[in-house]
Amino acid sequence: MRRIFGLCLLLQMLLPGPSSEASDLIRVLIFEDAKRLELSAAHGVSLTRADGDTPGVRSPLVLRPWAGGMLVNGKPLQTSLVTVGGRGGALTVTAEDAPAVGWEIGPRTIVVGGTVRVFSRDGGLVVVNEVELEEYVKGVVPLEMNAGWHPEALKVQAVVARTYALYKRMISGDREYDVVASIQDQAYEGRQGLDDRVERAVESTRGLILTHRNAPILAAYSSTAAGPTEDAAHVWSKGLPYLRGVECPFDRNSPYYRWWASFRVQDLEENLARQDVAVGTIASVTPFAYSRAGRVTKLRILHSQGELILRGQDLRRIMGYGVIPSTQFQVETFGREVILSGRGSGHAVGLCQWGAKELAELGYAHPTILAYYFPGTTLRDMRSAVLSSPPAP
Repeated sequence: MRRIFGLCLLLQMLLPGPSSEASDLIRVLIFEDAKRLELSAAHGVSLTRADGDTPGVRSPLVLRPWAGGMLVNGKPLQTSLVTVGGRGGALTVTAEDAPAVGWEIGPRTIVVGGTVRVFSRDGGLVVVNEVELEEYVKGVVPLEMNAGWHPEALKVQAVVARTYALYKRMISGDREYDVVASIQDQAYEGRQGLDDRVERAVESTRGLILTHRNAPILAAYSSTAAGPTEDAAHVWSKGLPYLRGVECPFDRNSPYYRWWASFRVQDLEENLARQDVAVGTIASVTPFAYSRAGRVTKLRILHSQGELILRGQDLRRIMGYGVIPSTQFQVETFGREVILSGRGSGHAVGLCQWGAKELAELGYAHPTILAYYFPGTTLRDMRSAVLSSPPAP
């Protein structure tokens, strides 16, 4: 292990410094199917239609879906797209009666920089925040990592969040957004949680990304590996040379290192049915295939109508990622309830956040930590990288 870190430290000395000029835009999906939006800013708001027209509007601005476009402060506007900006700084957006992306249904307020693009579609409003990349990263870091952690760990999080966003933008194609503001991609709530520690971590790494073949990588990360990290091929059936498992004995202080979980068999049957998976009464749930790192890749579910083979990751998705923290588990008891004992939290591909915390506290700098968890990558200024199309693996 010391030899590995010695090589990483040498790499660290050869890395370029952060850029103070790197800047770009990211499109973040923050709400879907909203029935009412209210937007305001310190000195009012501006509205631009898809045709470039800029009608005067008062603040707060209220938008509702309408058959011919949308209602703007109660008046019909025949356009399916408007862009709203805040005069004098941040824009406050409140969505009502909307299944906001990654959040529960109900009113939700988010304060964002940049502009907001609102699309009228299928009787609802789709809201995309178009925001400068570094501003976006500042909104991700305090939600994905505790802002009180070591500064080098926060820098690690800033680099992977920035890299992930650019990778997703690179492959977004014709979509109207690059990333989703939830754990589907990265948690993001605008300026909530932003403080001096996060500001310093993002600014000190401004423009720095991880690359492979000069392009941004899929910078995956999760909370706690509780053992070796995982090969991407075992989790997503997508092998990437920089997403291969490494030893991770650094996260034993994580509250998710060991856990117990349970769910009702009836809930599993009902959740499978909602996924259009036909099963009868379930008689047993048994793991039978494991990854090289010891995580469950396949389970055998015997039921009254036959047998179902289910991926470990699909069990987590169907029952809820909060119910089953990881696929590193054993079935302890099967009855009306299934009781699991397990370790770790998340998919365990790429960066282990609790591992990064421990390594930072041991004195390792962020380039060293990144080089360890993403072997074969290069830390570079995004201005010298190819950002248009991903290279072949």
